[in-house]
Amino acid sequence: MDERTMTDLSNLPLYVLLPVCFLGGLFIGFGYFRALRETAKLLVNGGKPLRAIALTLGRISLLASGFFVAVLLGGLALLAAFAGVLCARWIMLRRMREIRA
Repeated sequence: MDERTMTDLSNLPLYVLLPVCFLGGLFIGFGYFRALRETAKLLVNGGKPLRAIALTLGRISLLASGFFVAVLLGGLALLAAFAGVLCARWIMLRRMREIRA
């Protein structure tokens, strides 16, 4: 076996690849929606606009880079990562509803 075969992550079995991509999407989703909440707080409370721009660029680049890595691993990996992001969104929205209630 050569180095390329040993380091190619697309050769991992699906039962390993899909949960890892789902958890990665969950992590990326929490970071994305946390930064989105902070950006909204900054804009509503009249915070520093440069920080809001930095948070926006950071969260978009985090999401894009995570999905790019998932695309390199295949279509099912991308779907698993996307499902993780959607679950993170659902968890964050549910948490916010519980805080307000």
